Amino acid sequence: MRQMAHIINPVMVGPASDLFFAQPVTFETMRVAREFARRQVEVELFTAQYPEDRALVPEGFAATPDLERSVLDLRDFQHRRKLPLLADILNRLAAASDAEYFIYTNVDIALLPHFYTAVNALIEQGHDAFVINRRTISAPYHNLAEIPLMYAEAGQKHEGHDCFVFRRAVYSQYRLGAVCVGMPWVGRALIWNLVAQAQRFQEFKKSHLTFHLGNELGWQNEKYSDYCAHNKAEAAKAGLEIERQYGPFDGHSPFSLYPLDINVMNNA
Repeated sequence: MRQMAHIINPVMVGPASDLFFAQPVTFETMRVAREFARRQVEVELFTAQYPEDRALVPEGFAATPDLERSVLDLRDFQHRRKLPLLADILNRLAAASDAEYFIYTNVDIALLPHFYTAVNALIEQGHDAFVINRRTISAPYHNLAEIPLMYAEAGQKHEGHDCFVFRRAVYSQYRLGAVCVGMPWVGRALIWNLVAQAQRFQEFKKSHLTFHLGNELGWQNEKYSDYCAHNKAEAAKAGLEIERQYGPFDGHSPFSLYPLDINVMNNA
């Protein structure tokens, strides 16, 4: 039976945050999907969290050692947000699990019940690294009993990268720089690594396997522009390391779809 390990980064928030309701939906749909898949796939659920967020770790999830640093330890920002580094999260997953495949999703990404069985089927087809883009559904829901109604919404496709599947065996070769979660360019840094190490990569843009409640774009606020600049520069550094190690990518890869701009490193 194939083994998968899936990690998320829960965070304590107040009722004003869209994560206040989105996270419990994520937790519950992950548990449901694991149970749905249990006859076909062994799924381990993990969290990476700061000490102050440990109380939020849901039942059925294994908490990895608390995160010890954030992007705030690397430079000064106009508005302080304690955002973890993607590499710190994935390193904890690598230390905690020997599963053949790793999955990372944003903490506001919920799963359809057949998510893990579909992931397994895609692996069986020969895909060894892939991204599954979410569907965006309406956000009038207020309790977990409404999850079946959330499942029922087809939603709208979304181009953002927030769900990644890749082989554990190649993770040690990843070059992620110091990109932080919660801001643009973190997904691009990870997707470049998936492509570099994959025999058969695919981005699934129309699959109905994950969903997000509403389409909040808080990261677009100008007050977070310095975080975006940081991530863009760190992603560019990581991309250059990948190119130096593996050479230019062909015209069908996400390096051409999501190009690398080395000039951003001088402007961060």
